[in-house]
Amino acid sequence: MIKNIVFDMGNVLFTFKPSEYIRRLGYTGQDAELLETEVFLTPEWSATDRGTLKPPQAARILAQRVPEHLKPAVEPLVCHWWEGDLMPVPGMGDLVRELKANGYHIYLLSNASRYIYEYFHRLPAADCFEGLLVSADWLMAKPQHEIYEKLYARFDLIPDECFFVDDRVDNVEVAQLTGMHATVFRGDVSRLRREMGEAGITVQA
Repeated sequence: MIKNIVFDMGNVLFTFKPSEYIRRLGYTGQDAELLETEVFLTPEWSATDRGTLKPPQAARILAQRVPEHLKPAVEPLVCHWWEGDLMPVPGMGDLVRELKANGYHIYLLSNASRYIYEYFHRLPAADCFEGLLVSADWLMAKPQHEIYEKLYARFDLIPDECFFVDDRVDNVEVAQLTGMHATVFRGDVSRLRREMGEAGITVQA
């Protein structure tokens, strides 16, 4: 029986959209494309999630790789992208609250830097989460097997009693290999509700 629902964060609870954060700073066209590639699609960005680089350290490294006129954008993008409006996935907050009301325990498993603690309270139904396991705190990241095992150990969870929601196929596949029920979230909360119902979770379709 499923007792615990585990959510990813970016593109599950809210829409993580680098192009929007870049646009807010006033960059468009080729400059915007270059910033997205040279900031968000880099090993350094991933290292902030893994906790092996602090965001300010990553920003200093990345700023050295972009043209002079783009350097001022790097630090805000790496260290302050979350300070603007977050974009909740429509219907997700209601779903989380319904699951909580129906007696399920709600957890977060996210690849994120430690800045998550600055903004998590702004996400849909943040008060419903009983525990957060954040990659940067443990120097590991999805889809490493170890981070799922850390989740189970930290919150005393039985894998077969957990249902995991993530937007990445590789993260879901490894979660399933470790014993969790899991599904890939593709932006459609109605579909997610149906999939949860099919898995035996009490939730309105």
